Amino acid sequence: MSHNNHYVEKDIDKSFDMDLLRRLYKYTRPYFIPLLTALVLLMGVTGVDLLKPYIIKVVIDDHIAPETIYLQADPGGEFLYQGTTYSLGEDTSPVQIRDQTFYGPQGGTPLTTEEYAAVRSLNAGQIYRFVLIFLGALILGFIFNYLQIYLLNHVGQKIVYHLRSDLFQHVEGLSLRFFEKNPVGRLVTRITNDMNNISEMYTNVAVTFIKDLLLIAGIVVIMFTLSVKLTLVSLSTVILVILASLIFRVLARKAYRDVRLKLARINATLSENISGMKIIQLFNQEQRIISEFDAINLDHYKASKREVQIFAIFRPTVNFFYSISLALILFFGGLWVLDGSLKFGVLVAFTSYIQQFYHPIFDLTEKFNIFQSAMASLERIFLLMDEDDRIPRDPRAVPLQGIEGSIEFKNVSFAYKADEPVLKNISFSVNPGETVAFVGATGSGKTTIMNLLTRMYDIQEGEILIDGHPIRSIDLDHLRSHVRTVLQDVFLFSGTIQNNITLYDDFSQEEVRKVSEFVNASRFIDQLPEGYQAEVTEGGATFSSGQRQLLSFARALIHSPDVLILDEATSSIDTETEGLIQDAIAKLITGRTTFVVAHRLSTIKNASRIILLHQGEIKETGTHDELLKIRGLYYNLYQLQYQ
Repeated sequence: MSHNNHYVEKDIDKSFDMDLLRRLYKYTRPYFIPLLTALVLLMGVTGVDLLKPYIIKVVIDDHIAPETIYLQADPGGEFLYQGTTYSLGEDTSPVQIRDQTFYGPQGGTPLTTEEYAAVRSLNAGQIYRFVLIFLGALILGFIFNYLQIYLLNHVGQKIVYHLRSDLFQHVEGLSLRFFEKNPVGRLVTRITNDMNNISEMYTNVAVTFIKDLLLIAGIVVIMFTLSVKLTLVSLSTVILVILASLIFRVLARKAYRDVRLKLARINATLSENISGMKIIQLFNQEQRIISEFDAINLDHYKASKREVQIFAIFRPTVNFFYSISLALILFFGGLWVLDGSLKFGVLVAFTSYIQQFYHPIFDLTEKFNIFQSAMASLERIFLLMDEDDRIPRDPRAVPLQGIEGSIEFKNVSFAYKADEPVLKNISFSVNPGETVAFVGATGSGKTTIMNLLTRMYDIQEGEILIDGHPIRSIDLDHLRSHVRTVLQDVFLFSGTIQNNITLYDDFSQEEVRKVSEFVNASRFIDQLPEGYQAEVTEGGATFSSGQRQLLSFARALIHSPDVLILDEATSSIDTETEGLIQDAIAKLITGRTTFVVAHRLSTIKNASRIILLHQGEIKETGTHDELLKIRGLYYNLYQLQYQ
C-alpha cells in the first residue's frame, strides 16, 4: 500500500480549446434563449451599475453643491424674480444662484430671503425626484440580478444534468475490460467533480465575463465623457495592473494545478486505506500508513501554502494600484474643483467608477482558474465519452423468447492481453438441462469461460453457439436475461432485502417469499425484525457470506434463468450454512442447463460431466467416477483435497 503505487490522475493543462467548446455547444444549444435572456438581464444590471454614480454626480452638481445651485425644472417651469418670469426649462442662458445672488440675463442681483427659499424648495423637490430614480434603479438592478442568477444556475444545472446522464449511460455500456483498467475513483470524479466544474463555468465565468467587459468599457466611456484629463489620471496605473495580472495568472495556474494534483493523491490514499482498513489493523500497519499519509498531506499543505501566498500578494498589489488611482483622483480632481475647472459631483462619481473598474480585475484570475479547470474537466469528460471499449451490438441481433439450453464452444481461443492466451482452442458441447462442472488450478480459464458465455468479453477466435445461434447474433440484453450468474463475491446494493432480490423488477412480495423459501434464504430473513424490508448496509456487511450467497440464489431464481452459472458459489461458505447452500443448489439446477465452477470437488460429484482445464486447455472430461478411474490430473487434485 505504498503511496508510490497510487493511481495518479493525469493533469491536463487546458486554457482554451475550441473543439471542446463546440462539443459542449450541443448541450448548450437548447438553452440559447434563456442564456440570451440572462445576457440581456446582465446588460441591464451593468446599466444600473453605471447609472448609480452618475445620478449621484447630477444631484451633487445640480442641486446640493453649496456654492452653485443650478435651477432645473420640467419644460415650462417658471421662476418669478423682480417682476420678471424666467422659463427655467427653456432659458438658454445659465441661470444659477451663488451666495444668495441670482445670476441670470439681468446679471448678478441679491435675492430676498423668500426668493432664496423658493429656489431651495425647488431644488429639494429635484433631489427627492432623483432619490426616487436612484431607489428605482436599485430595485430594478435587484430584479435583473436575481433573474439572471436564477437563469444562469438553472441553465448550468440543466446542461450538467444532461451531460452527466449521457456520460453515465455511456459508462454503463462499456465492457468489463474497461472497468478492470480504470479505477472507480477516477470514474466517480468524472461524473461528479468534473461536472461541477462545468456548472461553475456557466454560473461564474461564461456570461459574467461578458458583464465585466461591458462594465469596464462603459466605465471608460462615461469617465471620458465627464472629464478627459481626470480619466487619463485615473487610468495611469492600468498598465501596471495588467502586467501584475499576467504575472499572477502564470504563477496562480501553476500553483492551482499543483494543489489539485496533491489533492488527488490524498483522495487516492484515503480511498485505498479506508477500503483496506481491516488488513491495516490486522497486520498492525497503522503507524506506517499514518507516516505515508502525513507525507502526502504535508505535500498538499505546502502546495496550498504557495497558492495562498500568491493570492496574498496579488490582491494587495491590485488594491495598492487602486489606492494610488484613488489618491491621484482626489489630488488632481481636488485641485481642479478648487480652481473651478471641475465640478465636485464629477469628482465624487470618479471615485465610484474607479472602484467599479477595479472590481472585475480582482475577480479576473479566479475566473480564469475556473475556466481553465472547466476546460480540463471537459477534456477528461469527452475523453471518457470517446472511450469505445464496449461489447459490440449487432443491429441485426435477434431477441430470443427463451433458451432451451444447448450450448457449444467451437475452437474458442481468448486472451485478455495480446500474446498471453487464457483459452486455447477450447471445444465442448452441453445438452439442455445438463450440469457441467469446470475444475482446474487458479488461472486455468474456468471463470473466463463463464464470462464469455454472458458476453462480458468477446472471443478472438472460434465460435460459441446457444441453441444453434452464434452468440453474437443474439440480442445482448436478451442473452443476459436468460443466462444468470451467481458469483463467489456477492454484491448487495444499499436498500431492502426485497429490492436486492428483485433488483427493482416488478415481482410481488409473495413471489419474493416463495423463491426465498425455495433456496432456504427465508430461514434467516424471517428472523430479522423487519423481514424482507430490512435495510441492507453497503456491501451487505451485516450478513454472513452464506446468507449473502442465499440471497444471490434467490435473486437468480426469481428472474427464471434458462441457463445458470455458479461461479465458485460455494467456495467461502460458513459451515452452518453449507447444508442450506447445497440443498439450494440442488433445487436450482434441476431442469436447467447449469455451469458450475468449483474448487471444492465434493460439491460437483453429482455433475453430469466434469471438464478439467489446465493452462487454458481441456485435459480431461467425464463424470466424477470416470475421472477418478483414469487416475489423471483430476485424480491427483482429488487426492490433494482429501488426504
